[in-house]
Amino acid sequence: MSSKDNFKVIKNKMNQRNLLVTGGAGFIGVNFVHYWLGQHPNDKVIVLDALTYAGNKASLDPVIENPNLTFVHGDICNTELVESLLKDHSVNTLVHFAAESHVDRSITGPDAFIETNILGTYSLLKAAKKVWIDLPKEQGKEPLAHRFHHVSTDEVYGTLEPNDPPFKENNPYEPNSPYSASKAASDHLVRAYHHTYGLQVTTSNCSNNYGPYHFPEKLIPLIITNILQDKPLPIYGDGQQIRDWLYVEDHARGIELVLDQGRVGENYNIGGHNEWANIDIVKLVCKLMNEAFEADSNLANKYISAKSAIAGNAEQLITFVTDRAGHDRRYAIDATKTNNELGYKPAESFETGIRKTISWYLSNSTWWQGLLNN
Repeated sequence: MSSKDNFKVIKNKMNQRNLLVTGGAGFIGVNFVHYWLGQHPNDKVIVLDALTYAGNKASLDPVIENPNLTFVHGDICNTELVESLLKDHSVNTLVHFAAESHVDRSITGPDAFIETNILGTYSLLKAAKKVWIDLPKEQGKEPLAHRFHHVSTDEVYGTLEPNDPPFKENNPYEPNSPYSASKAASDHLVRAYHHTYGLQVTTSNCSNNYGPYHFPEKLIPLIITNILQDKPLPIYGDGQQIRDWLYVEDHARGIELVLDQGRVGENYNIGGHNEWANIDIVKLVCKLMNEAFEADSNLANKYISAKSAIAGNAEQLITFVTDRAGHDRRYAIDATKTNNELGYKPAESFETGIRKTISWYLSNSTWWQGLLNN
């Protein structure tokens, strides 16, 4: 039986999915949980999150009363806990978001990245193999229908020159930071568990995400929240670093397609076909924030500290700072395979997605101010 035919059998067995979502209180994970519960009201979702600085249980508040959602505060490195969750909740789909992800932090403190991104992924793979494959075999049964989906990043491919074509799934891995190296290692572990043990895996490598519930250390939420506090907008080097940007709900939709239609053992790039230089992103956010304050006089009363935006001149806050070590110049994703095989296409343009993102931060000050005050 081919892997494609085998997947059809697995899919037919999983009419209802019971998902374990690791890192489901973090930025991309929580948006996926919101999306999945809305699109699949009969599925069960178990969120496992250690609630480190970037994990915020309050992000689950809009869905916390949903009877199909279970939240568990715990560490993915706790293999016994993961095994018990897989068994107790009859989990047949594991979607792995949990990761340390901020490049700057990986440069100054790589230990947490090695532990969570490599050892944590290994812990999940061990637990999944034991519950879904080993225990049934010990009982003389077929392995349980299952899928282990691993969420990775375009940073594992390294950096691109200005005229290089975007990354494809068969690009060699050339990670340049402790963060991207740890993610590359986790990708290889997932692949190895498929080819060695038969674990039914898929992996997606995505471009830079943006949208609601994004911790304010990353570029876009940092710029928005700093404007609202009239703080400097730090730009590394000359600001010409180029990234491919993807609205976070479009990422969730892409993962859904991989789970529904993706071939077992395959990698899928999920990108926005949307390259922007960092400095241009910042200038656009400044412009849109100026316009928001001009259009809504109530914002000036709500955010009295946003003096530059109130005056229509948020761009004056831009401050160039020393570039970070090993800063990759350009990332870009070629999502042709995902588009052709799965029919994937982002629903949001950057212009529509960034407006939605700014609107969300303006309307949810309690969420991000609470993080800044901790």
